[in-house]
Amino acid sequence: MAKFLAELLGCTLPNKGASPMFESKSHSRVGLKSSTKQKTTIFSTLASDKSLSDCKKEQQWKPVYSSLAPVCFASPLIEKPVSKESMPQTPPFSAMFDSSGYNRNLYQSAEDSCGGLYYHDNNLLSGSLEALIQHLVPNVDYYPDRTYIFTFLLSSRLFMHPYELMAKVCHLCVEHQRLSEPDGDKNQMRKIAPKILQLLTEWTETFPYDFRDERMMRNLKDLAHRIASGEEQTYRKNVQQMMQCLIRKLAALSQYEEVLAKISSTSTDRLTVLKTKPQSIQRDIITVCSDPYTLAQQLTHIELERLNYIGPEEFVQAFVQKDPLDNDKSCYSDRKKTRNLEAYVEWFNRLSYLVATEICMPVKKKHRARMIEYFIDVARECFNIGNFNSLMAIISGMNMSPVSRLKKTWAKVKTAKFDILEHQMDPSSNFYNYRTALRGAAQRSLTAHSSREKIVIPFFSLLIKDIYFLNEGCANRLPNGHVNFEKFWELAKQVSEFMTWKQVECPFERDRKILQYLLTVPVFSEDALYLASYESEGPENHIEKDRWKSLRSSLLGRV
Repeated sequence: MAKFLAELLGCTLPNKGASPMFESKSHSRVGLKSSTKQKTTIFSTLASDKSLSDCKKEQQWKPVYSSLAPVCFASPLIEKPVSKESMPQTPPFSAMFDSSGYNRNLYQSAEDSCGGLYYHDNNLLSGSLEALIQHLVPNVDYYPDRTYIFTFLLSSRLFMHPYELMAKVCHLCVEHQRLSEPDGDKNQMRKIAPKILQLLTEWTETFPYDFRDERMMRNLKDLAHRIASGEEQTYRKNVQQMMQCLIRKLAALSQYEEVLAKISSTSTDRLTVLKTKPQSIQRDIITVCSDPYTLAQQLTHIELERLNYIGPEEFVQAFVQKDPLDNDKSCYSDRKKTRNLEAYVEWFNRLSYLVATEICMPVKKKHRARMIEYFIDVARECFNIGNFNSLMAIISGMNMSPVSRLKKTWAKVKTAKFDILEHQMDPSSNFYNYRTALRGAAQRSLTAHSSREKIVIPFFSLLIKDIYFLNEGCANRLPNGHVNFEKFWELAKQVSEFMTWKQVECPFERDRKILQYLLTVPVFSEDALYLASYESEGPENHIEKDRWKSLRSSLLGRV
């Protein structure tokens, strides 16, 4: 995990460029305006251990994302109507967060503090962990705002295990609502049961992977049983629906992980294949898919499928550190459950190496040049689709040293389109051009007239980097020990936007042959890429000659 984070946080690209205006066969282009103007972000300068308020004062803080697309929460499974007084209906995230990252109308307390929760201008800024947990649990007259539920469930894992939180929630529900008393007030039960069920439903829908832990599932089943054991048949039906939906999600995840494991176990180095199979009868990507627009669409299939399996909690768990107020060291490491996030980053690396392999493999210079131009067209279409992750992976592959050193090959390539793409992904000014393009794609998604226009696939490594610096730049706890909840509003705001993007269904027709090739074809290792590059265009200096000889000896057994 540490190695993968280190690689993520060092991503840069060379500067090249001009202004883009690309036409797409898939749909209308993402409108862009190129600019070199620097944009202030919360990631440009960081204070190592300060509250978000301090960061704002010292850095003239402005959030990267000024608006937020709605996050799609599961609709309530409760069929019995509940009054607005007992179950407040809340707007989607876009209406709940303002530019500062949290809703200015969620809390109406006129006091600066209330029950261990501290507010300023009606905004929840901090609170003790126990008070925040109390704020999560509904009662007869109260149901927590959905924005608060998402934010607290997301961030609470920085302080305690999800199963510990679930145990506390179950205890409070039983204690406050007296569900454990058979002779309890049945009228009160009818009022509170749907609220508890709704909270559990939102938890299982939004953070289903928490329930792979047997302790979580045991507590969930216990509380669900208490609700279902009442006289209301509707509750039993809704509990059953909730559990079935959760089990389906977990089964799908297990199946996905099995597929990933199978792909990983069968992967081999391309050089090994070349030794046993003559290159003349081997396929390349163009023989499998001659149309770059179709390949961009199939890449989008893979991106959206893998995005869909990343849980929102993985963004937090990737950077979890020891809570200074937590004395339990033995069980801390198992919070870092980020397999789906890491698998997605591994896909990015595979695509980059696949691009470099396909370019370095042809013997003839004109075939290598044709391959470069092919991938430029694929990258351009990825841009128009809104698939920025594949776009960056392709650019990264073409910028790898074994590819970039092929000067005779590049001399035969019309690079104007490639220069434009590189300009859009230029890392200067904190990836300003890319962030502008991303906002354009996000806005297009909000006003989309077709499913194709809804696609937004961010450059994932940069998204992780942004969240990392947000987490590192501001303290989780304030000096008085309170949870710095203002920070977690902003964290939830960024993650919830990703939640919206990952739920988009790919509108393009699947091509199994192309997908199979992209996911399973062997690729060169870094050393094999250099060897292929030197074999195509000879070494230019003594250092390259020595390396070439060494690689021929170690990889091919030749002198």
